[in-house]
Amino acid sequence: MKSNISRRGFIKGMGALAAVAGLGLVGCGGGGNSGGDTAATSGSASDASYKIEMVTDTGGVNDQSFNQSAWEGLQKLQSDNGWDVSYMESKQESDYATNLDKAVDDGSNLIWGIGFAMAEAVGNCAKSNPDVQFAIIDNANPTGAANITGVQFRAQEPSFMVGYIAARFSKTGKVGFVGGISSDVIDQFEFGYKAGVQYANSEKGLNVEVQSQYAESFSDSAKGKSIAQKMFSDGCDVVFHAAGGVGTGVIQAAKDAGKYAIGVDRDQAYLAPENVITSALKRVNTAVIDVSTQLQSGKIEGGTNVSLGATEDCVGIPEEHSIMGDEIYNDAIALEDKIKSGKIKPPANESDLASFKA
Repeated sequence: MKSNISRRGFIKGMGALAAVAGLGLVGCGGGGNSGGDTAATSGSASDASYKIEMVTDTGGVNDQSFNQSAWEGLQKLQSDNGWDVSYMESKQESDYATNLDKAVDDGSNLIWGIGFAMAEAVGNCAKSNPDVQFAIIDNANPTGAANITGVQFRAQEPSFMVGYIAARFSKTGKVGFVGGISSDVIDQFEFGYKAGVQYANSEKGLNVEVQSQYAESFSDSAKGKSIAQKMFSDGCDVVFHAAGGVGTGVIQAAKDAGKYAIGVDRDQAYLAPENVITSALKRVNTAVIDVSTQLQSGKIEGGTNVSLGATEDCVGIPEEHSIMGDEIYNDAIALEDKIKSGKIKPPANESDLASFKA
């Protein structure tokens, strides 16, 4: 798979991030993925002295979303640095602890837990193995332990942008949101999206409504397809998902119905080029590359929490915008600039949304 590249290209400089989190994002993850429960690529014996293993959540490594993006980041580290990188897939939540223990037994120097659902398991494993470094995507350090690094994204920011796009693009005045499993992380997507719709309504005198539903899964693509089909039949013509592998079903439903979808985490237009308007990008590959590199070099130590958003160019939307056209795209990018400047602060939860509307 191709890595995601934003309107502003590769991550550069990042003085603002240094001020916030002591980190500067410096690269983008490479392409490719592997199947099966476990996969590994290794550098030469002389170069493979640093070993990183990642454990997916139940979405799996080929979720077309953040697990896959994380794995692409590790593959880039293997390609550039010759490090020994591998992954283990979790088929169910009970696999988290088992897979993390296996990663410790494998002699990993750094172990990544991909997804907020792994927070408890990562915290417990880190406590039992204080000499091993751990990092987790989409969660703060769950215990405050000195050997865990938490990496979070301000997902409400790109979600606000795609909500604005959905409202501007809709011809029926109804748009949808499909979430995976309800949590503080997925709230960022849902309420950021709803706020973007509300902003477009206010700015353009629209009255676009949002339907939302959760699949209670990050892997059941059939459930995602069923939910989206119902939304389309109820009059929605655009549906945004934040649901991992469930989202492939949402996009397929849009393709089948001749309607439109908005992807998440990575540019998902390749799944349905005529139906995916845009995607709410969250550059997990970039974060995995940079945090791994700085932990290995000692530039940062465990115990750090990193927050990444539009200001750090770690979230956004893809450059490609042929379906929506220049006017909507340019207006959305203008909103991104306002988010970066602090003029707009997208809400991350229901309470924030109420205040935002007021």
